[in-house]
Amino acid sequence: MKKLKTFAIALILANSFWSCEKDDICPDGTPTTPSVVVEFYDVNDPTVLKNVTNLKVIALGMTEGIVFNAAAQDDSRYLTNGNKIKLPLRTTEDNTTYRLILNANSTNPSLVNEDTLSFSYARTDIYVSRACGYKTVFQLNADNPVLSTNDTNPWIGSKITQQSNIQNENETHLKIYF
Repeated sequence: MKKLKTFAIALILANSFWSCEKDDICPDGTPTTPSVVVEFYDVNDPTVLKNVTNLKVIALGMTEGIVFNAAAQDDSRYLTNGNKIKLPLRTTEDNTTYRLILNANSTNPSLVNEDTLSFSYARTDIYVSRACGYKTVFQLNADNPVLSTNDTNPWIGSKITQQSNIQNENETHLKIYF
């Protein structure tokens, strides 16, 4: 009787493990909704990447900028000094506008320079998996993005759309010359 009881308990335990359902966790590295990859170049030598100085990027209608340095605890978390950034596009609307503020932390107002980039696009939702759900890919409309400025001395000299089909972050989508 004792052996039968032990066997029954073992059978119940084994059955409980077999009936477990696999966890639905989206694995790291799974491609999700891509951002627009922007690289900055020297306007005088268009083949040379150029670092921006204390660039802050704020989406229209938002009060805080995009976080470029998550480790920082102060306003420097919103600043970048590199030559490449990633800008997320809104997945619930067909346009996104960003304010790009060069020298954003300068105490001299004449050094702070702001230009605006507006992206218009078509969205397509693509099923990734049950764990990851859907991702959105974007197709920029012609003549995108639109560059505008409120001052007579814009810091962005020109821009070229390299890839209007935004499906991943493995390539540069937009080149900005300054």
